[in-house]
Amino acid sequence: MVIDVKNVEWKRDETTILRNINWQVKESQHWCIVGLNGSGKTSLLQILCGYTWPTRGEVHVLGNRYGEVDVREVRKSIGWVSTALIAQMHDHETAFRVVLSGREATIGLYTTPSDEDLAKASELLDTFGCSKLKNRPFRALSQGERQKVLIARALMASPRLLILDEPCTGLDLLSREQLLAMIGQIASQPDGPTLLYVTHHIEEILPCFTHTLLIKDGAVAAAAKTTEVLKPDVLTSFFGVPVDIRQSQGRSWISIGDEAVIR
Repeated sequence: MVIDVKNVEWKRDETTILRNINWQVKESQHWCIVGLNGSGKTSLLQILCGYTWPTRGEVHVLGNRYGEVDVREVRKSIGWVSTALIAQMHDHETAFRVVLSGREATIGLYTTPSDEDLAKASELLDTFGCSKLKNRPFRALSQGERQKVLIARALMASPRLLILDEPCTGLDLLSREQLLAMIGQIASQPDGPTLLYVTHHIEEILPCFTHTLLIKDGAVAAAAKTTEVLKPDVLTSFFGVPVDIRQSQGRSWISIGDEAVIR
């Protein structure tokens, strides 16, 4: 079992952020986590990575029960990519050094990389079509280029679990589709990591994502195979407005009725 969350609740002061979360992710599954802003998605991720401790419940990640292990060791097997990381990166660092820093999951490079590390970083940049960015300052990259470099960085340590927290935020249409193609490529690798892809855009759910978790108001609204979740009745109940879905190239595209937009 990659993830096993049992009866998890988390309160901040007197406010309940997550309530009675039960969720399991098995080997060979890739999941999307969908929810509107403020639904609790990021709070759940922070618990999975051991940055936030639940008020009650059990959390097992990669066979480790939190509370019985050093979560810092568990984090070495987890890659986490989010737009928040961009602000933490040192502006003077090159794309190549940013990727290399993923080996130790540090912000900045503080150890001398081995020849193997250098080769792997170059290979990752080349695999994702970013070899030309190798010596460019991270600050000089476009938003889409930065996201690709951060994903390459996350893969440097060969994680067993890769969390992509709204990676398409701020991207134009072409950049978004290029990044999604890259993510599909990662998912297709037989020895690749389990993916958790966080979004609030249904059209970003690629065919490779076998399962989808819907979170609403801090609770699980649905957790099942993607084909069972992405249905008009399920999403109408989830969003609270009438929706229609059309399929194209293995992806779902959602539209909301005019009366729902106007009211």
